Amino acid sequence: MNDLQADAPSEYTVQKGDTLWAISGKFLKEPWKWPQVWQMNRDQIKNPHLIYPGDIIRLDRSGAYPSLSLAGGGGAAVAAGNVVRLQPRTRQEALSGAVPTIPGSAIGPFLSQPLIVETGAMDNLPRIVATEEERVVVGAGNIAYVSGLNTGDPVSWQVFRPGAALTDPETGEVLGLEAVHVGDARVKRFGSPSTIEVTRARQEINTGDRLMPARESSFPSYIPRAPDKLIRGAILSVSGSVVDISQYSIVAINRGSRDGVEVGHVLATIRRGDQAVRNNRPPLIGDLFSFSGKGMDVKPNPVVPDTVVASADPKAPAPVSPAQQALQLPDERSGILFIFRTFEKVSYGIIMKAVRPISVGDIVQTP
Repeated sequence: MNDLQADAPSEYTVQKGDTLWAISGKFLKEPWKWPQVWQMNRDQIKNPHLIYPGDIIRLDRSGAYPSLSLAGGGGAAVAAGNVVRLQPRTRQEALSGAVPTIPGSAIGPFLSQPLIVETGAMDNLPRIVATEEERVVVGAGNIAYVSGLNTGDPVSWQVFRPGAALTDPETGEVLGLEAVHVGDARVKRFGSPSTIEVTRARQEINTGDRLMPARESSFPSYIPRAPDKLIRGAILSVSGSVVDISQYSIVAINRGSRDGVEVGHVLATIRRGDQAVRNNRPPLIGDLFSFSGKGMDVKPNPVVPDTVVASADPKAPAPVSPAQQALQLPDERSGILFIFRTFEKVSYGIIMKAVRPISVGDIVQTP
């Protein structure tokens, strides 16, 4: 099987802090393919099993295709006859002790936030109308005053402000408005206006920011898999004030549930090929060398005037002269994107692997 790592171990004992993705990387060149090697069926993928520190994962090469099996560990040796294939089982242990598929710390904040809202959806939400001592901005521990809250409303709230509108680069359709999570707050007194205390500030909180009820979130068990059909889209944005996208960056793409994107889907990121210009005019000896009393000097080719009229579109490729030829370089695979949250028109994913630079506008597609 070509998917196996050359130095794949015969067995591995799960450690605290491991992820299923990292464990699978010890056995497979493409870690996201581990459900296939587990020989999991579709029902098992929908209801995945939990793996815990101390469990032993064994690689069986005896069959036509290598497979992984799971045995209870706890540091004790397990007889070969007691090794069982991955299947539903009951275990007396807190769910929080299970090994996650991907790093929870990277995506945790994005599981409890709206992220995408319809244009105008934030207009009627409770709004900060004033701040303690007329502060320009407020942070953790500061007081602010909110209109639109009523007795009986929740006590815990998240503070947002409208972000950029996400537009499909192919169709121009407005896919939604990003909701930027700037902090959390608790109501101290309901009234007109109500008094809130900021309990956490991710960014400076300003007058005009909106409130949404805080939502509880649990960390789901994700099972990575390729989409059943061809999905092709583009990266719309990257979370945070960064330019370069790297491993564990959170990105939004212009495909959502209406396009068949599901939580757990794995997509390849593709860097678009650049356009190179090749000079077809053979160099002349007089172009390359000039002679002086001090010896021979190398000089560059003279500029050949373009005979093609430049386009009025500033985004159009630069004109190519008859002495030159445009050469389109091929697209190159640059990494792996794991989808962890979907909306109707937009999905969010985490970059699990980056082998080349990844940028906003790059292609994502079924691997």
